[in-house]
Amino acid sequence: SAALSISFELAPGAELELPVVISWDLPVTAFATGCQALRRYTDFHGSSGTNAAAIASEALKQWPQWREQINNWQAPVLQRNDLPEKLRMALFNELYDLASGGSLWTAATADDPEGRFGVLECLDYAWYESLDVRLYGSFALLQLWPALDRAVLRSFARAIPAADANLRPIGWYFTQGKGRVEAARKLAGATPHDLGAPNERPFDATNYTAYQDCNLWKDLASDFVLQVWRTYKLAPDGKDLNFLASCWPAAVQALKYLKEFDINNDGLPDNGGAPDQTFDDWALQGVSAYCGALWIAALEAALAMAQALSLELGLDTAMEQRLFSQWLEQSRENFDKLLWNGEYYKIDADSGTPVVMADQLCGDFYARLLGLTPVVSDANAISSLTAIKEACFEGFEGGRLGVANGLRRDGSALDPNGTHPLEVWTGINFGLAAYYRLMGEPTTAFAICDAVLEQVYQGGLQFRTPEAITAKNSFRACHYLRAMAIWALWATHTNWQAIPGAEH
Repeated sequence: SAALSISFELAPGAELELPVVISWDLPVTAFATGCQALRRYTDFHGSSGTNAAAIASEALKQWPQWREQINNWQAPVLQRNDLPEKLRMALFNELYDLASGGSLWTAATADDPEGRFGVLECLDYAWYESLDVRLYGSFALLQLWPALDRAVLRSFARAIPAADANLRPIGWYFTQGKGRVEAARKLAGATPHDLGAPNERPFDATNYTAYQDCNLWKDLASDFVLQVWRTYKLAPDGKDLNFLASCWPAAVQALKYLKEFDINNDGLPDNGGAPDQTFDDWALQGVSAYCGALWIAALEAALAMAQALSLELGLDTAMEQRLFSQWLEQSRENFDKLLWNGEYYKIDADSGTPVVMADQLCGDFYARLLGLTPVVSDANAISSLTAIKEACFEGFEGGRLGVANGLRRDGSALDPNGTHPLEVWTGINFGLAAYYRLMGEPTTAFAICDAVLEQVYQGGLQFRTPEAITAKNSFRACHYLRAMAIWALWATHTNWQAIPGAEH
């Protein structure tokens, strides 16, 4: 420890500014025994562990410039008086998780010139970059630090062809009284749920979570393909064809793997009864609106990738284009036929569950945001959003908490003791709000945001935003990655790419 004492004199009315810097140099991050990595800052300050004074010296010299850069970076958002002040505040405050969410950023290598990056799903679920969660929560990284977003997706691309045959018990079956059911940790071609945990070998040992068998999930492959095309299409530092090409083989393999779950050959992968998607305590059966819409959007994105790689790099993607076009035509033909009930999309085709699922059209939101052909018609999208608003927002505690995940059309609970359906997921709500805004309903979008932010900031949850809030005045999973989906609202804003200073 150390102490610093400074003496000075001031004349009446005089001012003196005293900058104080606290610095440390801890260059190594350690994981499982024998596994470690150098932190990213060692690329600039060395890895000896003796450079704290040099780091402090740089800060003392540069802090006025850093403060000016921060002000310039925030100004385009903070000056948008057409956006609610609470939303402008939260856009920046919700970035806290990038620093305090167990972030890992390793030193650069020849294969990873920006290093490898990851944020924990949360401190309770301590594994990196859960892909289903970052489908929502990575909008901030995309718009502000796109090189890091590409780094994460490259890690997933490398992991998709990998396999780990070690068996492990799946936790959900124990909760159902079904005893020990085991599954391989990672099958080749399956898109991993996460990039591993800090107590093992992150990036190399994926699929740390074992509550469900992630090899069976029906959203992860679509999530990967959509995020790759999103990052290529919308990154503010330009379209990176090398990034797109590096992810293309994994995207093809992931979609082919997911198509194997189309058990009745209607073009759409079928959910298997055990919770096998991001709502991992909520069973879906047969074709589902959530996974089916993501699948259709992902096929559109894959076709766009194939065309870009063919035109810009001369890659032969004709076979993939034919295959994905066939799947897409068949999927589109059957999606409405199986799921549309005349007002909104049924949660799935086979379970008969009579609820309005709030996030039923996440895939349509992504397709529209990326300029792809929408998954559903404008009329069906607007009708579904109306039903969601009335049943899951206004019908749930009068809208004061936000949008519940799934309720009957009259706003009542299917199961009063249910878990996921009766929770307000902060990140899902921000994603839904962005969808409403994209569809020309900003009033509803801002009302949803206001309700959630009121719960977070007036409920003492600021800077530890939870995944879920309930009507019982409880919450779950703080420091949650998905909540950074608030930046999806900025992504629906025109000219958001013009934010200056993000590279700093």
